[in-house]
Amino acid sequence: MIACLRPLSALFLAGLLTACASSPSSKLGELPSPSQASVEQLLQQADKSKPEKAALLRLTAADQAYRQKDLAQAMRILEQIPLDSLKPAQQIFASTLGAEIALARNNPKVALKTLDHPSMQHLGELPIQQQIRTQLTRARALEADGQHLSAARERIFIAPLLSESNASENHERIWRLIQGLPLDALNAPGEENSELGGWLALARGIKSAGTLELQQAAIDQWRAANPQHPAALQLPVPLIKLRELASQPLNKIALLLPEEGQLASVSRALRNGFMAAHYQAQQLGQQPPSIELYDSSRLTSIDDFYRQAQAAGVQLVVGPLEKTLVKQLGDREQLPITTLALNYGNAGQEGPPQLFQFGLAAEDEARGAARRAWADGMRRGVAMVPSGEWGDRVLQAFQQSWQAAGGNLVAVVRIDQPAHLAQQIAELFQLRQSEARGKRLQAVLGSEVVAQPSRRRDIDFIFLAATPQQAQQIKPTLAFQYAGDVPIYATSHLYSPKEERNYYLDLEGIQFCETPWLLDANPNDNLPQLVGNQWPQAKGSLGRLYAMGVDAYRVAPRLAQLKALPETRIDGLSGNLSLSPDQRIQRQLPWAAFRDGQIQRLPASGF
Repeated sequence: MIACLRPLSALFLAGLLTACASSPSSKLGELPSPSQASVEQLLQQADKSKPEKAALLRLTAADQAYRQKDLAQAMRILEQIPLDSLKPAQQIFASTLGAEIALARNNPKVALKTLDHPSMQHLGELPIQQQIRTQLTRARALEADGQHLSAARERIFIAPLLSESNASENHERIWRLIQGLPLDALNAPGEENSELGGWLALARGIKSAGTLELQQAAIDQWRAANPQHPAALQLPVPLIKLRELASQPLNKIALLLPEEGQLASVSRALRNGFMAAHYQAQQLGQQPPSIELYDSSRLTSIDDFYRQAQAAGVQLVVGPLEKTLVKQLGDREQLPITTLALNYGNAGQEGPPQLFQFGLAAEDEARGAARRAWADGMRRGVAMVPSGEWGDRVLQAFQQSWQAAGGNLVAVVRIDQPAHLAQQIAELFQLRQSEARGKRLQAVLGSEVVAQPSRRRDIDFIFLAATPQQAQQIKPTLAFQYAGDVPIYATSHLYSPKEERNYYLDLEGIQFCETPWLLDANPNDNLPQLVGNQWPQAKGSLGRLYAMGVDAYRVAPRLAQLKALPETRIDGLSGNLSLSPDQRIQRQLPWAAFRDGQIQRLPASGF
């Protein structure tokens, strides 16, 4: 799709430079015009008119029905108009309207396909308003399809045609699309000297800066190097707000973690990651806040702790880790010091405005699996999750995200006893019914029938939340039950780092999300390697906790930014981080797949 956007957009710009006429030539045909008549009156007129006039009236009626949000009627009318019989201008109008209807129905892929019509080569010859409508529809479809870089490119091309408030809105939308890209997607070969390249360079500079002060310095440096770029002439609103936030430095942090008890090993990994990020910041010449360590396992009163921390000049608390303490904080109306808890309290609980929560939530991974499957064109899925409270939470997160996108959850399988797994999968794919049909046919014919059982074909994929041991049973069982070709999207829980190659052969083809730390997904950050050399356990499953500790340190000074600018995303080592409305840090993880016993990184979906 991207390859055909450049020449198409070039036609738009050519149209602008040559001051397009208000109406297309007779060769291109007449565009429908607004009417005061009702949809029904327009259709009645169409029934009495000659074919060319009737087509125009029906296009007007379909457009009017769409604007009245009657999508079903708009589509019915549009389907009655033979597209091939129309002139190019009307084909463009009809394709644009069809794409708008598809978008309203949450089907961006259909919208993009509808816009991919040969008549689009004439778009630059049409009135500017039609050019704007069509290309903005394409930009919206690309964004809805997850192709954010392509959507930004479209909006950059259309920018010269816009005026006043529309231009300003488009300008801000370009920045939202660009700043939402992960760091590794901010390089577009051949675009270094283009307007898009300038936007990408600005986002790279900001994402690579670890503090608000460094972000502000990166903006100033970029503006000095690109004084005529649209973003330099009109700084996006979020970047203006960054300047205000940068004037509030963070000087002292309290790290509140247990040194004893059941969580001591988890705490140690988090603390090592946190302090490693702190020492790295010092070595890079930054002026990081001082860190004061507190042992939460010796706390007698959370109120006493806050009084002690306030007296010591602490401006931010990172911790606690214990869920009981996080729940206590969530019950307060106010906290004396802004706090980044390293666990979650009760779901749906409205905590005090000073409380933020961060953890390695499996729910984030479930939502990510739903997004990934939808972006890959899947529409009908099955969920396989463990029995119990953890499985319930993961299932709920997946189901909510999947159904909100428009997906259909066909069935749910609770992974319980290994002995029952084959029967569960056979029942899921209706293999027993297939075998029974074969036996009935054999009885009717009175002779042996050689027939291979067939599975149901209305399942596009499986969402899997399972341990490595469970997953090693599930994948071969699916193959045995004639469902080995069904794609599987899994959470990170099936991946156990540092295992031998043969360990993963039974997981062939399964796609799973994982922290950038364990996938070496951020080549610009050498901290995982340095930490792994110091603490070898950080290269295994504990690496996820080390990554969380690093990210807690890097996120802490930017909590105000995440709250004031909700669309901010931080490329962390535990995932791409953002803040939800209930002030929980959410993670979006990169993806990999098992290939011949090896781990293979997958490209980001939609970029």
